[in-house]
Amino acid sequence: MTLTGESGAASIPSIALNDENTMPVLGLGTAELSEDETERAVSAALEVGCRLIDTAAAYGNEAAVGRAIAASGIPRAELFVTTKLATAEQGFQSSQDACLRSLERLGLDYVDLYLIHWPAASLGKYVDSFGGLIQSRGNEHARSIGVSNFTAEHLSMVIDLTFVTPAVNQIELHPLLNQQELRGSNAEHEVVTQSYTPLALGKLNDNPTVTSIAAEYGKTPSQVLLRWNVQLGNSVVFRSAKPEHIASNLDVFGFELATEHMDALNGLDDGTRFRPDPDTYAGA
Repeated sequence: MTLTGESGAASIPSIALNDENTMPVLGLGTAELSEDETERAVSAALEVGCRLIDTAAAYGNEAAVGRAIAASGIPRAELFVTTKLATAEQGFQSSQDACLRSLERLGLDYVDLYLIHWPAASLGKYVDSFGGLIQSRGNEHARSIGVSNFTAEHLSMVIDLTFVTPAVNQIELHPLLNQQELRGSNAEHEVVTQSYTPLALGKLNDNPTVTSIAAEYGKTPSQVLLRWNVQLGNSVVFRSAKPEHIASNLDVFGFELATEHMDALNGLDDGTRFRPDPDTYAGA
């Protein structure tokens, strides 16, 4: 991971992408938040210096994200907005049209990152869809393009058939599913791994390994889990609707976990998924 200085008032570093753009290392995800919750959460995050906001067509809250961004008064160039292509919109032309509809809902001229939400391999459209994303980037509707929930095989297929390498692969990643192999595959292609569900839906908040490390550093379990993820070299998006949690979760750059503690957290990996299996899922 190449860190390239700071983004936003919270002193959140940025990571270099393979297309010469940069992206904040840590940001706010908005999955499963209502429109009101989304608007409040995004406003709170922007207020405390977060500049990466992640949404998706499937979340149904792009308009709420757009309203919070507009109300913030923060210059567009300082923000990094990600959205994702819904599976029902996959296809070469339909993905381009879907990007325009997302922009309309967001009230933006471009997104910083446009991702294919799920490969939905059974549909056989993800390669054509990525071709559509390449066009969206060419039309300046997206600065960077990437994928989400792609396995190493899906990723290789896209690269081999389109001759373009996604900038990002956003995947479920937490200590119970540390994705070591897939992270390695992403890195071989110079694709940034971005983690979602980094807090394991709260399932690790009472884990003795996590709580003992948190106590040692005087941090919350969430801060420890996010720090672990960032320290692996990933970009990370976390979801929270509570302003105090958002501020606390962004504050993970003033400490570093010792190797023994990184190893202890790595040792929790047991393959547990809280989200669907990318090899078989055809939703979102």
